[in-house]
Amino acid sequence: MSSIEAIAGVIQLAIAPVFLIAGIATLISVFSTRLGRIIDRARVIERRIPIAKHDEQRTLLLTEATALWRRIAIINWAIRLCVSSALAICLVIVTLFVGEWVVINISPLIAILFVAAMVLLVSGLVLLLREVSVATHHMRQGIEVALEGGAPEPRSAV
Repeated sequence: MSSIEAIAGVIQLAIAPVFLIAGIATLISVFSTRLGRIIDRARVIERRIPIAKHDEQRTLLLTEATALWRRIAIINWAIRLCVSSALAICLVIVTLFVGEWVVINISPLIAILFVAAMVLLVSGLVLLLREVSVATHHMRQGIEVALEGGAPEPRSAV
């Protein structure tokens, strides 16, 4: 087989991982947007803590800030894991090309890199689920506090 045919074959093999990288990039974009929104909310809450008029308000704001920083840490790790997954897929592609020119069998390395990439991706997605769970749990707690009367009464327009 000529070298052009060999390269064409490797390119055909590399197309699926390239699409996988595109999908991971989309996930990372979603995670980054989510992270930005959480950070914006944390900044608003942290600005309100020093000017809280009652200890109950300050406690609620501190609790929310703590939960937001926990969510930031979780989504940050999810992003790291997904980026690591994309990097592992890039290594799979590079290894596919290198494998065409080396004499030794590197197919086990390709398999290991691909499995590692999938484990990293799954871990990132599990962390996204965890972050959503923390957000939902915290929101439920806030609603329960408001329903129990722990939140200030809304002012009526007179």
